[in-house]
Amino acid sequence: MLSTDLTMLVLACCLVFIQIGLYSFFAIRQWGVAYAAGPRDEGLELTGVPARLKRAYVNMLETLPIFAIGVLVVHVTDKADETTALASQVYLAARIAYVPAYGFGFRGRFVIWGVATAAILVILFEALN
Repeated sequence: MLSTDLTMLVLACCLVFIQIGLYSFFAIRQWGVAYAAGPRDEGLELTGVPARLKRAYVNMLETLPIFAIGVLVVHVTDKADETTALASQVYLAARIAYVPAYGFGFRGRFVIWGVATAAILVILFEALN
C-alpha cells in the first residue's frame, strides 16, 4: 500500500490529465473540432476560460516536479511522516481548487497557489531535517 505522500503524488499526476482534458474540451468549443484536429498552422490564440485553464495546467506542470522531488526524497530517506502526509494532501487540495479558481478568473487565486507552494516548502523542509 502506498504512503499518503506517494498516493497524493499519483493523484497529482492524475490531475494533470484531468486538466489537459478540461482545457482541451473548452479549447475545442472555442476553436471548433476542425481547427483543433488540424495542424493549427493559423496560430489561433485561446482566450477567456480555455486560455485560463491552459495557464492553470502549465502552472501545474511547473510545480509538480518540485512536489514530486520532495515527496520522493522524504519517502526514500524514511522522513515521510504525518507532517509530510498533511502537506501533500494540502498541496493536492490546493491544486484542485486552483483549477476552477483560475478558470473562472478568481483574482484571489494567488492565495491558493501560495498554499500549494507552502505545502511543497514544508515537505522540502522535512526532507532536510
